[in-house]
Amino acid sequence: MIHKYSIDGMNIVLDIYSGAVHVVDDIVYDLLDFYKEIPNDELIEKFKEKYEIVQIEEAIEEIESLEKEGLLFTEDAYVDYLTEFKNRNPVVKALCLHVAHDCNLKCKYCFAGEGAYKGSRSIMTKEVGIKAIDFLIEASGNRRNLEIDFFGGEPLLNFELVKEIIEYARSIEKEHNKNFRFTITTNGLLLNDEIQNYINENMHNVVLSIDGRKEIHDKMRYTKNNQGSYDLILPKLKKMAESRKQQNYYVRGTFTRENLDFAQDVIHLADLGFQQISVEPVVAPLEMPYALREEDLPVLFNQYEVLAKELIRRNEEGQAFNFFHFMIDLSQGPCVAKRLAGCGSGSEYLAVTPEGDLYPCHQFVGLEDFKIGTVFEGITNHELQKQFQDCNVYAKEECRSCWAKFYCSGGCAANAYQFHKDIHIPYKIGCELEKKRVECALYLKAKLAGL
Repeated sequence: MIHKYSIDGMNIVLDIYSGAVHVVDDIVYDLLDFYKEIPNDELIEKFKEKYEIVQIEEAIEEIESLEKEGLLFTEDAYVDYLTEFKNRNPVVKALCLHVAHDCNLKCKYCFAGEGAYKGSRSIMTKEVGIKAIDFLIEASGNRRNLEIDFFGGEPLLNFELVKEIIEYARSIEKEHNKNFRFTITTNGLLLNDEIQNYINENMHNVVLSIDGRKEIHDKMRYTKNNQGSYDLILPKLKKMAESRKQQNYYVRGTFTRENLDFAQDVIHLADLGFQQISVEPVVAPLEMPYALREEDLPVLFNQYEVLAKELIRRNEEGQAFNFFHFMIDLSQGPCVAKRLAGCGSGSEYLAVTPEGDLYPCHQFVGLEDFKIGTVFEGITNHELQKQFQDCNVYAKEECRSCWAKFYCSGGCAANAYQFHKDIHIPYKIGCELEKKRVECALYLKAKLAGL
């Protein structure tokens, strides 16, 4: 299987199963549509009015050579791994700790109901936090590197507990041969020098929430007094990014139907000096006025191309920044299991509520049918765990024939459930946006490589 497309006059061909990426001329690009369908003499006859015969013959030789080298039209070797994949015994390697089901903002698009998570506001206790660490150590088996994400609501509302959890994890990690890495996601309102210094000393990564331009940010992310939060948080986020030497952080925004020109928000954040940027599409029910619709896709596709070209320009001018969705590693990339199943929600990655309940991920929290256990009892709903464990690109009909399946790994299970009540039916708008992002990312790679 191959996928071919053109951006700004560059013809790109992706071989799906080898992962090889080729930049080709117009002749090869045209011939590839028919190369596997008709004999070479018919191929020459078909295109001899458009190209010289010697050019067509050279193009055929080039395609044949790539095919023989296993770089074009390769067979699916991943499907042979499925039995081993299904029989694997994954261990829990990461927890998302909801230390606060409360928030000091009222973001219009918040999937957690402004921090309440389909229920009452609550704060995690030390008992639950400590037990979560104990659970992870036991459930992780022989895996050494473990991850803890501090999440909310707004986790800084319960920052003393964050510090207690880190202190406890550090105090016992060596005796259990574990190595914890911590991340925190914050809206930035409560950041100060003391908190910043602690995060820098103890957190491997930090995610800072900001949507972009002031008018866009303030339209969606406002305080409980219905005032915009942009001016309150911007100095704090900039200071945090600089204190981390522009590494090991992301400013993370959400674009909606209110800002289909989201590339301008990414550029705005880059102009502010942020070098690690992620601005992602909102996922919301279609009845919401800010929800993305299929008719918006052409505009959004164009915005990704605008952004890719801007990144090329800035790289040439020595003003490069990273855009999360364009970061693809062509030399190594994720392991086979991750390509097939993605983030590992429900099996390798779980969310913990303030009460200690376990869910497949933060977006399933509050949906009682998806409660998978507790930190006190461990995983008790093994049938649900197995369902998530076996959820992979070959278990989803739409994914099997999709050229981008090994880049998105089947998409987000929570988004699939939100729109289709089935984790095996991908969210279509998300799929289309992911495919465009991959195309732009490969185009960006090729341009920066001088091709």
